[in-house]
Amino acid sequence: MGQIIERYALKRGHQIFLVVDEHNRPNLTADDIKGADVAIDFSVPSAALDNMNLCLEAGVPIVVGTTGWYDQLEDVKAKCLDADGSILYGSNFSIGVNVFFHINRMLAKALQPYKQYDVQVEEIHHIHKLDAPSGTAITIAEG
Repeated sequence: MGQIIERYALKRGHQIFLVVDEHNRPNLTADDIKGADVAIDFSVPSAALDNMNLCLEAGVPIVVGTTGWYDQLEDVKAKCLDADGSILYGSNFSIGVNVFFHINRMLAKALQPYKQYDVQVEEIHHIHKLDAPSGTAITIAEG
């Protein structure tokens, strides 16, 4: 996802300040990213947490599409508030999926009186999927 965002950002004339991967991430400091308008993270849970902390330290807003770290959400919120920072996160940024999330909540409300029904979420992904269940499936189940 990050590579797709990079491609479209460049196509639209935006400048990419820095691309972070496993090769350069261990050596980054807040000074390395100061001056960026925004950071966009579609990585892995452990890296996303480190990236959010680094961005908060540098005063760089961050958009996080990585899931699997939500058990740390309250700590992240507290750090964000303490730093007067900005973090936008979501389990899925697709417009279609977010419409589905909305419909899912409406359906759950409509079915609530009918206790004889039970619901479940089943998902199938490629073998390289990093988080299972996915953040999307968790959002659907919570809805």
